[in-house]
Order: sequence, then C-alpha cells, then structure tokens
Amino acid sequence: MTDDMTLAKCDVLDASMAYRELGRHGDPVALFLHGNPTSSYIWRRVMTEVAPVAHCIAPDLIGFGQSSKPACEYRFFDHVRYLDAFIANRGIESAYLIAQDWGTALAFHLAARRPEFVRGLIFMEFIRPMASWQDFHQSQSARDLFRRFRTPGEGEQLILEQNVFIERVLPGSIERQLTEAEMAVYRAPFQTPESRRPIWRLPNELPIAGEPADVWQTLSAAHSALAGSDYPKLLFAAEPGALVSRDYAERYAASLKGCRLVHLGRGRHYLQEDHGTTIGREVAAFISTA
Repeated sequence: MTDDMTLAKCDVLDASMAYRELGRHGDPVALFLHGNPTSSYIWRRVMTEVAPVAHCIAPDLIGFGQSSKPACEYRFFDHVRYLDAFIANRGIESAYLIAQDWGTALAFHLAARRPEFVRGLIFMEFIRPMASWQDFHQSQSARDLFRRFRTPGEGEQLILEQNVFIERVLPGSIERQLTEAEMAVYRAPFQTPESRRPIWRLPNELPIAGEPADVWQTLSAAHSALAGSDYPKLLFAAEPGALVSRDYAERYAASLKGCRLVHLGRGRHYLQEDHGTTIGREVAAFISTA
C-alpha cells in the first residue's frame, strides 16, 4: 500500500466513495473513520500494524480524499447516510471501530443505533456535546479561530478562499512537520474554493452550547448510549491534546465500562501523524485479545 495510491471505489447512493483496504478477508473487520480535513490517508501507518490481525477498511468520507463531491450540504447527517450506505455496500456485518475527530461522532452514533455491530471501539480526540466554548479546545487561539469559522461570511472567507484549515489548522495540530509529499496528498482534494465546502461545513456542525440543536441532541443520545455500553474500548490521549486533555481523557475513560486509556506522549489533534505505529500496535493487541 503506497501512501498516495489510487484507492478502490464503490458506488454509494448518488456518488462514489474511495477506500483503503489491507489485510485478509475473513479476519475481523477494522473500520477506520477519519475526521476533518483529512482522509483515509491519515490511517496509513496504523493500518500497516493492524493488518496482520484484521481486515482493515478505511473509507474517505463523502467529499473528502478521493471520494466524490455530490450536491449535498455535507452536514453530519449526510455523512451518516453515506457511511451507512458504504457499510451496506461492502457487506460489513460487524467491526472494530477506530476513529478520530468527526470519525468518532460517526462511530458513536453508529454504535448507539447498532450496538450489535460493534466488536470494540478505539477512539481519540473525540467529538462530544460541549456546554460552552471553554470546553471546546485546549487553546484559546483555536477557540477564537473556530468561532470565526462559524461566523457567516468570515468562515467562508477563511476556509473556502484562504484554505486556512488545510494550510494552518492541519499542520499546526501535529507535533512533527509534515513533508511536502504528505501535504500534497492532503491538499489534493481541495484545489478550489467550492471543493472546500465539506471542510467548511463541519466546524459549523460542532455541538457547542446546544447548537446546532439536531447534532447536539443526536450526539447527546449517542454519548448516553456509549456510557451504558458493554463492548471493549480503547482511548488514546496525548499531551497537551486539542479537543481532549490528558486529565479529561482519564476522567472519561474511568466513566466508561471496559475502557483502557493509553497515553501517547506529546501530541495535539491528529495523533495518527505523530504516533501512527504506536497506535497501530496497540490496536492490533486490542483486537487480538478482545
């Protein structure tokens, strides 16, 4: 599997979704769900470590990576529809869910609706309903920037026209410096302002202070279901983190049934880019012993 390979694709609703696949058919499925503004590419090192014990499948969410960009709003619920259709298309009947950022919101919602589907949950830097902006991020400057992203007119200018999410938020949320080749992969799907609309939508979907109400309600219910679930769980955290601090991760893991916490060391938001091999080895061990 090369880093910039042309991915397999399948027809999903009115579009096509690309996906990376590694490992043996017949092994337990490990379904990898990325966030904003990345793609299945972010899981490349993790999947390499997990493939000996699982059939790894990592879709590019609709509008991201090499998946197509249909005429939809790219709301959270659009991603739910397309992901559900992708799972049905690929004939996945159960899976270990490995998720980060908006991938966690999709995983939590899927698990709440179909707990029998989930063999285990592995997650990091996760989305949750937040009572106020103070709960959103470890950095005040990041909170200020995301409030600007949600300001009509200004958010479009920053994300669609200036490409701030790709050029500033992504590399600024990784400890190491991405290579030019790596940045080229992340830039490729978003060459024009209109192509960046999927990136712009998701900051506006973050459930903060009750808004947007439908996302807030849906993810509140999903987190309630997660709190009562019995399937095994693995949470990764880093220092200082971005959405999830070390202290919050410890409290959150302790509040769940069967959740083990792994501290990765230094890291911000896109932990797969700083700790891909370690994450992969921990996930492989989790699947092997679950």
